Amino acid sequence: MTRAVITDIEGTTTSISFVFDVLFPYARTHLADFVRANAADPAVTEQLDAVAAEVGRRLTVEQAIEHLHAWIDADKKLTPLKALQGMIWQAGYRNGDFTGHVYPDAVAQLRAWHGAGLDLYVYSSGSVQAQKLLFGYSDAGDLTPLFSGYFDTRVGPKREVTSYQAISQRMGLPGNQILFLSDIVEELDAAKAAGMDTVQLVRDGETGGAPRHPQVRDFNAIQP
Repeated sequence: MTRAVITDIEGTTTSISFVFDVLFPYARTHLADFVRANAADPAVTEQLDAVAAEVGRRLTVEQAIEHLHAWIDADKKLTPLKALQGMIWQAGYRNGDFTGHVYPDAVAQLRAWHGAGLDLYVYSSGSVQAQKLLFGYSDAGDLTPLFSGYFDTRVGPKREVTSYQAISQRMGLPGNQILFLSDIVEELDAAKAAGMDTVQLVRDGETGGAPRHPQVRDFNAIQP
């Protein structure tokens, strides 16, 4: 029996175009000024140190900015980049520059599952801060009360079995009581290898390829 649902964001609850056409360009446009203005802030300093550790040498602020821009352009899923993006997006959400896109079918079903007593979690390559911002400032209002917890790449890469085993342990549930939702087959493969049930979202005219997991077009077709 399913007791908890873990959902990915990009391509699952949220349009890929929102991430690539709104969030990423906004972060890239504001990153340099944000880092320069806040380099002495302990939270930003911590992430700049993490950039240097990832590169393997000490960096000036300007050198760190160059690496961060390169990582954005290459769509790297690196924790310091995701953390800094989250800080920049926070200002954008709060200023009303944009709201977080969440498909209406996802909103309706998340609310229904929460009302039915299922525990809901998010696991995304975006930072926990970015996840909370997207759902907190969503098109449908503040959805954060629906969720029991959030996971990002600090728990491990999304295509590694050990990441899902760690999540299961933190949730205090065996894998066979957890349903994981994503649009990425390799993520679903890893979750399934960890004992979780899986469903693949195939949205916006995308093709899911040869199905290795149950495939649906939206959340209305999912029955935990």
